[in-house]
Amino acid sequence: MNRSNGDCHDRSITAGADFLHLAVDEVPRRGKSDWLAGQIRLALADSRLPVGSRLPATRVLAGELGVSRGVVTEAYQRLIEDGHLAGQGRNGTIVVGAPVATPTATEPPRPTAPPSPGAVFAATPGAAVFDAMRMVRARIDLSPGLPDLAAFPRAAWLRTERRVLDHLAASDLGYGDPRGTPALRLAIANWIARNRGIRADPDEVLIVAGTAQTLTLLGRVLYDDGISAVAVEDPGSLGARQHLHNCRLDTPPVAVDSEGLRVDELRATGEAAVLLTPAHQFPTGVVLRGSRRAELMRWARETGGLIIEDDYDAEHRYDRSPVPALRSVLADHVVYAGSVSKLLAPALRIGWVIAPPKYRDALVDAKRFTDLGNAALPQLVLAGFMESGALERQLRHLRRHHRRRRDAMIEALGTHLPGATVHGAAAGLHLTVTFEAGFADTHLAAEALARDVKVHPLSWHSQRPRRPGLVLGYAASTPADIRRGVATLGDVLRHLS
Repeated sequence: MNRSNGDCHDRSITAGADFLHLAVDEVPRRGKSDWLAGQIRLALADSRLPVGSRLPATRVLAGELGVSRGVVTEAYQRLIEDGHLAGQGRNGTIVVGAPVATPTATEPPRPTAPPSPGAVFAATPGAAVFDAMRMVRARIDLSPGLPDLAAFPRAAWLRTERRVLDHLAASDLGYGDPRGTPALRLAIANWIARNRGIRADPDEVLIVAGTAQTLTLLGRVLYDDGISAVAVEDPGSLGARQHLHNCRLDTPPVAVDSEGLRVDELRATGEAAVLLTPAHQFPTGVVLRGSRRAELMRWARETGGLIIEDDYDAEHRYDRSPVPALRSVLADHVVYAGSVSKLLAPALRIGWVIAPPKYRDALVDAKRFTDLGNAALPQLVLAGFMESGALERQLRHLRRHHRRRRDAMIEALGTHLPGATVHGAAAGLHLTVTFEAGFADTHLAAEALARDVKVHPLSWHSQRPRRPGLVLGYAASTPADIRRGVATLGDVLRHLS
């Protein structure tokens, strides 16, 4: 009996949460919230708590650790403010991001950036360099192209998914139309009519795996049609050029100024097709103005030219009115491409393309022979999500959310980079800064990366020489990280000047 009582006594000393194997006797007498937040950060960094993990309820963990519930609540709140956790109401607290691992006395330091970041930026920015940069982990990532992934509406998405599965017919699990499910094509047609002024029949909509696949499929179709080049904006998206090059298409540059694409330069190239981002030019953020739009339409009608309209983030705007899509006024000469990558998350890999009749069947054939069509279940969930009004609600939330982060970046730039010129801050998920200085922006980006801050040099997205600059994404970073990242850029710039 005594031995049994002793066993119970031993267990009470070492008892604690199964969660991270924390024990009561490990809890310090002071700084309990700091200690608990630190233990969770370590678990995030070494992947014991992967993204998507659900943390114990505050009441449960507090009871197991023998501390007040306020201790656990405060620790969780700190990690929520840092962007590592997200409170999901009744669904608990979820891991949405992990910090870079902190070396310990028993663990050798692990590099969080390439051994020589300068080599990455000094190399010609081809596909290998771009892919290498995607793999580089940095404590603060200000790369453009992402919305706030932590804001993904998990609960609303899950409710929609359950409704879809509850009403799913067995036949819906078979091979479907390579153009996409009828439900999603209808939802897209309704969405672009409401939000972009485009009238399209659902039969005209082709569902693809994002705008990247649109460029690949269209590139093949244009090449087979005898087109050897697609003119592009300069500066313009490096990734888009890479997809076109992969289809053996040249990408002659056309200058962009404060009014948008220089249509006179487009005419001078003699090319039959052009890719542009008229509602929010990437990366400068300028809008294609009325006179340029009219001039571009004249070019298309007079030459039979094709306009590829990448409408990648037109819904995100803060300080200006919406800009009509080119497709809404010139349907027979415009291939319109959109996606939910900037509205929800790139991970969904769902986009859409609407092409003139000349290319429509060829694009459907290209899609069929590529993959037989996108996965049907995510399409049906997205269709229900859009038609229920949930996507509009999410967009309204993101506009407020992203605007606060945009404002934090502009404030930080004014403090730490007062000599920089800011471009394109009225809309989108990124802005561009340029400098009147004699240094290479790739050098600035490399030095920043060595300090755990990742950015895009403007020269990566330029085919012709121009002033040094950076393309800075703000939507996917917390205001605190934005301020720290921009402060680091300012410190690096002072050493370069």
